[in-house]
Amino acid sequence: MTSTINNALNSMLSALNLGGKKQESEPQAEPPADADLKELREKYEKAGQGQVFTYWDDLKPHEKGQLFQQLQPIDPEHINKIADKALNPPKPTSEDEKPVLEQLPESATTSTIDSKQGDLEKWYKSGLESISQNQVAVVLMAGGQGTRLGSSAPKGCYDIGLPSKKSLFQLQAERIRKLQYLAKKHHSTDAVVPWYIMTSGPTRKPTEQFFEEHKYFGLDRNNVVIFEQGVLPCLSMNGKILLETKGKVAVAPDGNGGLYAALIASGVVQDMEKRGVQHIHMFGVDNCLVRVADPTFIGFSAEKDVDIATKVVRKRDAKESVGLILQKNGKPDVVEYSEIDAATAEAKDPKDSSLLKFRAANIVNHYYSFRFLQSIPEWAHQLPHHVAKKKIPSIPLDSKTGEQVKPDKPNGIKLEQFVFDCFPFLSMDKFACQEVKREEEFSALKNAPGTGEDEPQTSRRDIMQLGRKFLEDAGAIVVSEGEDAGVEVSPLISYAGEGLEFLKGRQIKAPAVIEKED
Repeated sequence: MTSTINNALNSMLSALNLGGKKQESEPQAEPPADADLKELREKYEKAGQGQVFTYWDDLKPHEKGQLFQQLQPIDPEHINKIADKALNPPKPTSEDEKPVLEQLPESATTSTIDSKQGDLEKWYKSGLESISQNQVAVVLMAGGQGTRLGSSAPKGCYDIGLPSKKSLFQLQAERIRKLQYLAKKHHSTDAVVPWYIMTSGPTRKPTEQFFEEHKYFGLDRNNVVIFEQGVLPCLSMNGKILLETKGKVAVAPDGNGGLYAALIASGVVQDMEKRGVQHIHMFGVDNCLVRVADPTFIGFSAEKDVDIATKVVRKRDAKESVGLILQKNGKPDVVEYSEIDAATAEAKDPKDSSLLKFRAANIVNHYYSFRFLQSIPEWAHQLPHHVAKKKIPSIPLDSKTGEQVKPDKPNGIKLEQFVFDCFPFLSMDKFACQEVKREEEFSALKNAPGTGEDEPQTSRRDIMQLGRKFLEDAGAIVVSEGEDAGVEVSPLISYAGEGLEFLKGRQIKAPAVIEKED
């Protein structure tokens, strides 16, 4: 059984071209031997993908070597299978196959909005103790570029305009540093929270350079591991592998669900095991308010002894375009807003008519037990692939010249996996959900400046307003000329509002920055 699982995972990793290898070969790659070329061509032709060799005779020797090295680890038959499944998903044959959607059971949920203070304190202390014992790690998904923000740099490098000019990476690094300090303060141990950062091909090198330039923001570089997610070939609308140039296959990152295979292939899970990690917090880089390795979330999840837990925020209204975490056919799952009809979206909670029945908005903020990550080889090959129709610069399959075309409308597909597609693999007793306050823990950076939602201005505003709340809760008096003026509180001073008693009674003129006690 183990051998079968490992073989399946190895096949998948090969198809995904994983393992932290650079997709671009060395400039002077040697062309393959005739026998090796013949074997590879036969493999692709047998799979109906022989078009990748269309321009072979036009290539220079080193270009042949590069294309050969790129094609060799890809399994074209596997690509055919996953493309066929994605392009031709099974359709329900009757009304009986309509999924049954239910709320998560009460035993699996909690809300920090109305939890007992004693429970919150218990979970926080338990989580901080786990941190002090070096049992907690952080996984960050940081493969996205800031293209929509007008930047070619990784999104984590982006300056949202805070008075301090801190990037998203720096904010998160400082939250880790603060937690390590708090763990040492309360438990007298030198705590380490290792940080595993998943990049994509285009973002890996600039991410590494950014961390080097900023001296890892005060973290020990040995505890910051940057790795790379896999890629899949881009395909035509009918499943043919596309060439970006005569000597290069067009490829794209395999989606956030590629995280799981990458954790294995890059050696991250093995590194966690060596360190004794038991609890993992994973999230996306674009949430400027994320409570990295949140002790309360860790403590809650550990107490439940679940394999996956997820943080959610309350859906604003029935029309908000968010995925929802719920039970689908008795299993934990995420259902996209486009899959829910108006009646379901508007349904009220039978126990509280002021709330929506389905209101747990997915913010891609998850807890994993280490044992679950160890089990990745058993189920990763079962994750489905989804089709994303895109404009892919490539050589048309019917091209007479072999010239690349940059299309003005979608001309092909990228295959992606979603990180939440493994949720249904769990039984309900191994899944939990914690609702948190949106204004304290979720503000996404997705859109270009000036769009009015999920943009740099809203990210900056939300951080500044939360800082203002921290100060006022601590007894400070914040005065400002405008209602929106807030205070930036450095994570090195306060992780989540604690430790600000020294400001009690002080008058703070906003906007302001609190970087140190004075």
